[in-house]
Amino acid sequence: MDTALPPVFAALGDDTRWSILVRLGREPASASELARELPVSRQAIVKHLEVLRTVGLVRTRRSGRSVLHEVEGARLDEVGRDLRGIAAAWDRRLEGIRSIAEDRG
Repeated sequence: MDTALPPVFAALGDDTRWSILVRLGREPASASELARELPVSRQAIVKHLEVLRTVGLVRTRRSGRSVLHEVEGARLDEVGRDLRGIAAAWDRRLEGIRSIAEDRG
């Protein structure tokens, strides 16, 4: 398993960070915009964005005088690939168990 996955899941285990990521998936936004839409302060949003940025799920860019935050699609694709690999390994294991059970049955 990718050793970078546990911090990603820890970051996404927080409801506010999950909400931020879902919202940024629709379109980039500033911390102020996010604070207006979510039930937390701008300061809290900034801290949550830093956690998401640290694990590579969000990137920040300047747009004129604004600082916009957006989802890092490549990182999400990477996490999705890792999860699909884990699921495929479990499917192979379950198929092996099923085959053994049918042979004995």
